[in-house]
Amino acid sequence: MKTIRRANERGAGNHGWLEARHTFSFNTYMDPEHMEFRSLRVMNEDRVAPGKGFPTHPHENMEILTYVISGALEHKDSMGNGSVIHAGELQKMSAGTGVTHSEFNPSTDEPTHLYQIWIRPSTLNIAPSYSERRTPYEQDAWNLIAAPNAEAGGEVFPIEQDAKVYLGKLSAGLELEYATQDDRYLWLQVVTGEVRVDGEVLSAGDGLKVEAESGITVAALSDADVILFDLA
Repeated sequence: MKTIRRANERGAGNHGWLEARHTFSFNTYMDPEHMEFRSLRVMNEDRVAPGKGFPTHPHENMEILTYVISGALEHKDSMGNGSVIHAGELQKMSAGTGVTHSEFNPSTDEPTHLYQIWIRPSTLNIAPSYSERRTPYEQDAWNLIAAPNAEAGGEVFPIEQDAKVYLGKLSAGLELEYATQDDRYLWLQVVTGEVRVDGEVLSAGDGLKVEAESGITVAALSDADVILFDLA
């Protein structure tokens, strides 16, 4: 079974310096029909104005992934980490027992466009941690970016959950298949471009929930970036 969550159906927030779109309920946007999907709790697409950002604020017991689409994001946290993530790069923070951090657009003239994703951990109160990935991704392939602790390593972020996260970078005209077990759940988020899945066209910002299926085939109608979640 497949269910589409269109970009224009998402929750919206325009705060002047921040334009946000929420796939699932978040902050002042509450929709009982769209609270979360399995362990996938937050899927926010944010555009942050130059020189603006999120001042220091706390998190706990959440696995947080941030993918910068364009522009840059400056991160500082209570663990002593501080760096600037640029377009095409990712960061992962395990909030665990508790951490504070800030996120700002360091540019004076260019907005930052990003996705921030929260995954609920299977084990609470782990030690907080932070990591980054700057290595270029393989084109026309599923790039594994996060996996359960026992399966992670190298360029793959470890997360405290039975979930795998892939970044798919597709050239126009290419198809990527992904096979899974019937008892797994998939969520496909289109970040840029346009794709077709089983006859349905999905554009940037659209999401696709997949249940009780053996997999999906994603055909790129244009150059596209997609994020695929394989969830328990």
